[in-house]
Amino acid sequence: MTVSYTLKVANSRFGGFSKLLFRWKGSIYKLLYKEFIVFVVLYATLSIIYRRLLTEEQKRLYTKVAQYCNRSTDLIPMSFVLGFYVTLIVNRWWAQYTSIPLPDQLMCVISSNVHGKDERGRILRRTLVRYANLSAVLILRSVSTRVLKRFPTMDHVVEAGFMTQDERKKFESLHSDFNKYWVPCVWFTNLAAQARRDGRIRDDVALRLLMDELNLYRAKCSMLFHYDWISIPLVYTQVVTIAVYSFFAFCLIGRQFLEPLEPGQEGDLDMYVPLSTLLQFFFYAGWLKVAEQIINPFGEDDDDFETNKLIDRNLQVSLLSVDDMYQNLPPATKDKYWNESTAQPPYTMATAAETLKPSFLGSTFDMRMCEDVEQSQPVEASPSMPRTQTPLLGRFLAAASPAVSIKNFAWGGRATPHLRRPRGDSAFPSPYPIRPEDPEAVARIEEEETEDEGSRGGSGPPTPGSPRSPKVSEAQGKELPLIRVEAPPCDSSGAEQP
Repeated sequence: MTVSYTLKVANSRFGGFSKLLFRWKGSIYKLLYKEFIVFVVLYATLSIIYRRLLTEEQKRLYTKVAQYCNRSTDLIPMSFVLGFYVTLIVNRWWAQYTSIPLPDQLMCVISSNVHGKDERGRILRRTLVRYANLSAVLILRSVSTRVLKRFPTMDHVVEAGFMTQDERKKFESLHSDFNKYWVPCVWFTNLAAQARRDGRIRDDVALRLLMDELNLYRAKCSMLFHYDWISIPLVYTQVVTIAVYSFFAFCLIGRQFLEPLEPGQEGDLDMYVPLSTLLQFFFYAGWLKVAEQIINPFGEDDDDFETNKLIDRNLQVSLLSVDDMYQNLPPATKDKYWNESTAQPPYTMATAAETLKPSFLGSTFDMRMCEDVEQSQPVEASPSMPRTQTPLLGRFLAAASPAVSIKNFAWGGRATPHLRRPRGDSAFPSPYPIRPEDPEAVARIEEEETEDEGSRGGSGPPTPGSPRSPKVSEAQGKELPLIRVEAPPCDSSGAEQP
């Protein structure tokens, strides 16, 4: 049975995970204790031989061998090899679970589109959903040891009610060298086509929907078959296994306590029990055992999938939905909040504190833009007012950017005049410009040009391209109209009014 501890970790608290360390079923201790005992016994045996049975010359030779083995452990990339391997297996493990076919969507489509309250209609619906469950049983018998032990022969499948004797004869009369889990799906399609001809399925759209759901269901059965057929390459599994075993073979020799080679030389602390090495074995070998357990989740390990329970559940709910629940609806009545504009379900005393929390309306909801009065005043845009540019683009596009006014070109780089006639208190340009033919806008621009000519003394005839040129003024009036925006008013508290 799958070991579930979800409720134990529903809330994060002090020492929450530490309580899980004392479980036995599905634990790392249950997986690893045999290998751990073997490693400890071998380590203790080598330690006793070194301390009690070797001569001084043999100890010197053993010390050199142990130092070589200890250096060799650094050459094995354990974290990289094991980490990538376990990640690959965990992803494959979850993908296999999501590939287990569930009839929930298919049974809803059958219940809503295969009509008839008579016996014929009931037989059609129950037979269609039984074919779907039969296909799942056949593929699970091929990949799961638990299901195969439950249904070792086709006689057991017939006895369980997934197949009739006539269907078994048809099934066994079809000779194929490959797995025939797909045969019930073909029976499903033919029976659905017959129901369409008989008017039990009322239109082609409903038949197409039924076929689409069946194809999704069959595709999951096919994926289970291919996951069972195509394993992770054996060479990769061998490389990881050899890396782990060779690493700890070096650790057995290289992590022993060693006496100094030279007299008077300070040696390492004799701990008798190598805690760091034992913890390293526990982590790395445990990692490998995790991969060994979940590489095929259709076995009989503690955390393997409960396929037999899934078969029972799928058959029961699918037959219930297409038979007892067909056209068996509760009366449609007014709900509790019929006369209320805002529905508010009640809270219990245990959840009453949640009502005090305000609803999330956005990260900028509490931001007050109207607190700075000067920044929230409306303002008009002028043809001579420069527009904001991105600093990087401004270096390269200054000459061709629309932020540079025509007057800047005409005056040969003179400073742009400030806003002449603000119309309101806004500080932001409006997205609604005055149309180019607005006579008021043209007259305002001509008035500004007249003032500019007077400030410069009016000397010299107007030249093309100068601000006194009527063509340029006309272009200014047409291409750079005045625009205006209105900012939302603010109340006394600084909040924006709608």
